[in-house]
Amino acid sequence: MSVDGKIADVSRAAARFGSAQDKAHLERQVALADGVLLGAGTLRAYGTTLRVQQPALVTQRQQQGKPSQPVQIVCSRSAVISPQLPFFRQTVPRWLLTTTVGAQGWQDGDSFERILTVETAAGDIDWQAAFRQLWGFGLRQLAVLGGGTLVGSLLEANLLDECWLTVCPLLLGGASAPTPIDGPGLMAELAPRLQLLDVSTIDDEVFLHYRVRKVRKF
Repeated sequence: MSVDGKIADVSRAAARFGSAQDKAHLERQVALADGVLLGAGTLRAYGTTLRVQQPALVTQRQQQGKPSQPVQIVCSRSAVISPQLPFFRQTVPRWLLTTTVGAQGWQDGDSFERILTVETAAGDIDWQAAFRQLWGFGLRQLAVLGGGTLVGSLLEANLLDECWLTVCPLLLGGASAPTPIDGPGLMAELAPRLQLLDVSTIDDEVFLHYRVRKVRKF
C-alpha cells in the first residue's frame, strides 16, 4: 500500500507500484499457502493471479507433498467475471466460491475445477460455512490477496489470523481510492487489535507482519 494507505489510485486500476523485492516477498507467502483467495474486482483489475514461479519455491512445495501451485479461489457473490481474462489460461487450479445465483453462469463449463456455493439467508457468501468447506477439502493455510472488500468481509467474520503489509514510498490520495480494508468499516472500539511480529526495510519500502488478536463475540 502507499504511505497514505491506498492499495490503488482513484481509478482502481491494478497497482504495480511495489518493487521487485515486494513481489518476491508476496510470492514467498503464496508458496506457503494451500489456497489463495481473491475477489472478483481484484481479478478484473489484474486479469491474472500470482503463480509460484521461483524454482526453489516450487521445489519447496513439492518436498512438502503439495502441488506446484496453490488452488486459486475466486470469491464473488455475483460471479460476473469475463471468461476471456488471461487468468483462465494460466496453469493453476481454479475454484469459484459464490452463491447459488452466481454459480448458474458457470455450471456448464470447465473454467473452474470446483464450484462452492455457500450463502446466508440474505444471499451473501457465508464465510464461516465456506471456510469449513475449504478445511474439509484439505486447505489448511489460505492466503488472501484482496481486494479490500474481501479482506473486510473476512475481518468482520473473524477469520483473519495474520496481516502482511508492504508500505511503498508514494502518496496516492483520493477519497474513493481503495484501502486494504473496504466495506462498511469498523468503529474504533470494535476494531481488532494487531500484534507486531516483525518489521524490516528494503531500500525505501517497509515490510510489516502482524498477528490479528481475535475478537470474542458474545
